[in-house]
Amino acid sequence: MGSQLILQRLRFSLLLCLTLLPIKGYAIDWFPFGPDGGDARAFGADPRDHNHLYLGTANGWIYDTHNGGQSWQRLARVGKRDDLVLDSIIVDPSDSKRIIVGTWVLGSTDGGLFISIDAGATWSNIKDMDHQSILALAMAPSDSKTLVAGTLKGVFRSTDGGQRWSLISPAGSTEIHEVESIAIDPGNPQIIYAGTWHLPWKTTDGGANWHNIKQGIIEDSDVFSIIVDPKQPQTVYASACSGIYKSDNGGEKFAKIQGIPSTARRTRVLMQDPLRLSTVFAGTTEGLYRTDDSGSHWMQATSADNIVNDVYVDPTNSKRVMMAIDRGGVLASNDGGVSFAPSNVGFSSRQVTAMISDIHRPAEIFIGVVNDKVWGGAFYSANGGLTWQQRAEGLDGHDVLSLGEAANGTFVAGTERGLYGYDPKQFSWQPAGNIVVAASHAPAREKETPAPTTHGKRPAPASHRATAPAVRATGTRIESAVLALTRIDEELCAITAEGMYSTTDPAKGWQRVTTLAPDSWRYLASAQSIAVASSLKSMAISVDSGRTWKSIVTPSGLSQIGSVAVDDTGEIWVGGREGLFLSTDNGASFAPFDRIRTSDVNSLFFDSRGSRLVLTGNGASTIAYSIHLPDKSVKHWETGWNMRFLRPVGENLIGATMFDGMVLQPVMVQSK
Repeated sequence: MGSQLILQRLRFSLLLCLTLLPIKGYAIDWFPFGPDGGDARAFGADPRDHNHLYLGTANGWIYDTHNGGQSWQRLARVGKRDDLVLDSIIVDPSDSKRIIVGTWVLGSTDGGLFISIDAGATWSNIKDMDHQSILALAMAPSDSKTLVAGTLKGVFRSTDGGQRWSLISPAGSTEIHEVESIAIDPGNPQIIYAGTWHLPWKTTDGGANWHNIKQGIIEDSDVFSIIVDPKQPQTVYASACSGIYKSDNGGEKFAKIQGIPSTARRTRVLMQDPLRLSTVFAGTTEGLYRTDDSGSHWMQATSADNIVNDVYVDPTNSKRVMMAIDRGGVLASNDGGVSFAPSNVGFSSRQVTAMISDIHRPAEIFIGVVNDKVWGGAFYSANGGLTWQQRAEGLDGHDVLSLGEAANGTFVAGTERGLYGYDPKQFSWQPAGNIVVAASHAPAREKETPAPTTHGKRPAPASHRATAPAVRATGTRIESAVLALTRIDEELCAITAEGMYSTTDPAKGWQRVTTLAPDSWRYLASAQSIAVASSLKSMAISVDSGRTWKSIVTPSGLSQIGSVAVDDTGEIWVGGREGLFLSTDNGASFAPFDRIRTSDVNSLFFDSRGSRLVLTGNGASTIAYSIHLPDKSVKHWETGWNMRFLRPVGENLIGATMFDGMVLQPVMVQSK
């Protein structure tokens, strides 16, 4: 399919999206388009509709589905924050539009409890639990007004549906704190179980008195999950770092269940099949396990790559089982947990760090993500970002920190452990970081025009290509983090912790750029014959296509560099915490560019086709900017997202959010 046809379809698809969503003066958020997947944390089921589920994430978003998880839609960012982990979701059985969510913050004691009365569209913070790190939340099966929460401080209870809360564990207790799990007896809301980071506890009088129920459990076990059999409440299961335990007398004595290997002992969730209570699922840090005989025997239901955070079993159909997992989002089974497949349409929680579009076919895009291991790596789109396919084979679960395209059309990924080149015939990546040295003085290279490329084919060797200098392999590879990949003339240059390397053909190897002085280089930009390398505190420039380099001053008043760019007139742009700066004299001096009001600039990109500079900033701002270079006029858009970077795709822009995948600019949006 031709590039123009793909871009036409992209524009049509975006226009169609606009017809399906409400528009107020065209000032609508940019549309999210994946890639699907990422960290999924918890399910919340609508008791009145088994196909209606809510899904919590690790970045504040809550989603829902009305078709049993076949597709998801974003509802809102709870608390309007991007650091809340939504691990507890309860839907009120008396009013399915009323949802209670408990949250916590990674690496902090912060969090809170939030309630929505409009099916998740808007949320209010409950003051009694303000800034509490809520690790567990349960509703009494016999009384929907009674809720119990486990926090770092202890056990709290509400008897009015979550509006007012009081501490029911001893204040200042040295034992009942850091409460990770909560369970309530199905018939008596006064009977409460609390699992802490150091063994479980129980009260039979609503918290007036507590006693330790550790008999049979290995000392100092972190109790991640407790469940009580709804028909036989004396049967209690508890999961801990030391394994899974079962009690037949209300927790007074536990017996350790065998069958799950020690490597998978961190069982975060236990879930009974509501239609067959002898079937119990155990979601561990190394996959999902299942027992059909109340724990006597266990079988592994998924691969060990799955870190399971939550499990849902359809109460009307036990064959339908879903898991919320780290990195891979939602996995669904229609055969009772025998096999699983991704079920992430509409759900995206990806950290995109890099993007490259084919020089001759700009609708063909690769993006790189981090922190997703085998579920991440690189993704490919043939239609400007509307749909994505994972292309991670050969990356071995490495994070992709940078992407580039060599002069011969090879796509290259820079990871935290070196370089990989993409083989379009095999749809896989191959190690491509061999270091070579020149065996003779390199002759001057002759200019050439690269042949067009496609996703499936590489260009034929140019008939006008100059003879490359003889090189010899050093026997070593680039194995350090590759922070930037940028073309300087015909050379693809890689910024690594060990210095800069360059190549015209990644398969033949990379040569060390010895003319660039060693530094903690992080950014690299070029246009025409000018290139600029930058660390957080220093800069260097080359005016001869990277052959020689010299140090230049950094902008006065800029405490830390966040991004650099060079435009086709040779002007140098530098962004950082204090804003945007411009040099028109090859870096001899810089002046603030005060037409841009954003601070903490994190991305600059020169769009040669549009003769513009596009930029984004960190922090709470969701504004993106474009500077038309001939007259330095500025446009800006309210994107609705915290952006990592912007890139052009045809007549529109595509952006990487901080945590939520890629977003596309609506066709009809008006800049201001």
